[in-house]
Amino acid sequence: MKIEVLVKDDNREIQNSIISKIRDLINLKNLEPGEKLPSERMLSEKFEVSRSNIREAIQKLEFYGLLKSIPQSGTFVANIGIIALNGMIEDILRLKSPDFKSLVETRILLELKTVRLAALRRTEEDLKQMKATLEAYREKVRNGQDAVQEDLLFHLAIAKASGNSTMNTFMLKITPEIITNFAKYHVCDKNQAVLGIQEHTDIYNAIRAQDPSLAKQMMKQHFKELYKYCYSV
Repeated sequence: MKIEVLVKDDNREIQNSIISKIRDLINLKNLEPGEKLPSERMLSEKFEVSRSNIREAIQKLEFYGLLKSIPQSGTFVANIGIIALNGMIEDILRLKSPDFKSLVETRILLELKTVRLAALRRTEEDLKQMKATLEAYREKVRNGQDAVQEDLLFHLAIAKASGNSTMNTFMLKITPEIITNFAKYHVCDKNQAVLGIQEHTDIYNAIRAQDPSLAKQMMKQHFKELYKYCYSV
């Protein structure tokens, strides 16, 4: 399993342009909540961009609750008033790419919550997924290979085990940016990666034992060096 960067800086301008045009289309056609947008193909032709660009823009608006896609049916305006919709789109267009410090702080806050919930709610299938990502991480590190993706896949497995779809979505959203910044700042050196094997194992064992307090404690310990690094950049 690979994690891909969903939205890169070089297509952010294109995506924002599409979002602006979708907003203008909704206003021009006076689309009400529940009404359907033109198909991806039609929007692609109308805006003269690729269908993948259209899909990314729609996914972003879905993430913020402004559109809703239904398989085999299409994409619909969400149940939100036009004034609120326009205001939220303006806010979305003003969003800047998060800095590394903000990403780290957000990740830590999220994961201290998700690890507790995972310890309370995990299933046997969740444990299998966590163990598989832990083993993949261990193998990469012991072979001297970069294991950043495997590291974050382990944490995504914990987020999924939390049973909280909103937290899981936020983790999926920020993870590609985290990977990009890890590579940029060379965050994890070899010693930290080796130490991470035991730390991941301790977190996994606490979740398996359904001990939320211990799971949170182990996650805090795991983030100790990362948090210090965050404030040194």
